[in-house]
Amino acid sequence: GKGGYGKVFQVRKTSGRDANKYFAMKVLKKASIVTNQKDTAHTRAERNILEAVKHPFIVELVYAFQTDGKLYLILEYLSGGELFMHLEREGIFLEDTTCFYLSEIIMALGHLHKLGIIYRDLKPENILLDAQGHVKLTDFGLCKEHIQEGIVTHTFCGTIEYMAPEILTRRGHGKAVDWWSLGALMFDMLTGVPPFTAEDRKKTIETILKAKLNLPAYLTPEARDLVRRLMKRQESQRLGSGPEDAAAVQAHPFFKHVNWDDVLARRLDPPIKPLLRSEDDVSQFDTRFTRQIPVDSPDETTLSESVNLIFQGFTYVAPSILEEMQRANRMPARSPRRTPRQAHDGSYRLQYPLAPRGMYARATPPHLQAFPPRPSPQ
Repeated sequence: GKGGYGKVFQVRKTSGRDANKYFAMKVLKKASIVTNQKDTAHTRAERNILEAVKHPFIVELVYAFQTDGKLYLILEYLSGGELFMHLEREGIFLEDTTCFYLSEIIMALGHLHKLGIIYRDLKPENILLDAQGHVKLTDFGLCKEHIQEGIVTHTFCGTIEYMAPEILTRRGHGKAVDWWSLGALMFDMLTGVPPFTAEDRKKTIETILKAKLNLPAYLTPEARDLVRRLMKRQESQRLGSGPEDAAAVQAHPFFKHVNWDDVLARRLDPPIKPLLRSEDDVSQFDTRFTRQIPVDSPDETTLSESVNLIFQGFTYVAPSILEEMQRANRMPARSPRRTPRQAHDGSYRLQYPLAPRGMYARATPPHLQAFPPRPSPQ
């Protein structure tokens, strides 16, 4: 994949205890990041959150390191592809399928909220499936840390179609924005399009703030009620906005048959099981990108010492890797953090660029031809 500041590659580790294992490598250009204070803060927040958060439904950070001009995040490779792509193929999801994905996402969001983190960018493009078909939240660049009950932040960020009204009006927002986005995501999965869209950004914002939420008649009463409760424009009335947070959402009748212990233990059978031929299979990503020759552009940027200090402490090795090394080599335990200049364990061979977010054309279901076409992701 390719974004404003860098690229994402599939890579294979060529040495070390985890040699020949496949990972996703996110490469960020320092020079592009440091030109904007918010981008710098978001990059550091993503790195810190990925280190701090360990959860079955959140992507795992395995390594992080840097050169003079670039930052590298080595993440677990999620070969199941984006939920967005699977929704494109299916057109819509049945309620049982939607319930499965929502259950895993709710547990991930609840875990983030307990740690004082607002996700702020929930959408199908940021939800990936692992090889078994379970959910993993990715892309934590827009997260906000250190948010406790009653505290609000004012940053305008996210993807318009899934943004809560309080973000759009800049009146201050808290964790309740994630529950609005969950409602928008649920609507998208059940109908094939986001709840509020228009021909341009300004009109889309207008519809989110003022338009009536129209729900298809084929939805069950429980599904309709959950979407409406999650998408209350007044955040204080929104399901999940109170101190119960995720527990309030989990208690809704739509999830009456869900065993939440089984969800957390990943004991439930995923409704979509990716058809994969091998560990390095990239068939679930856009071929326009996986067919490209993987090239990491030359690192010729020279940044000042003061700029590089911004990224001090960026380097990281997952504790599980260190423990494995310790057991294998009987060496003393070491801190997960290392100095930026210290070499990481092993090297990586580029395999494929992975698909960027939102590059698939949505096939609108026949019964929804009257809906406007899906806009491009912001």
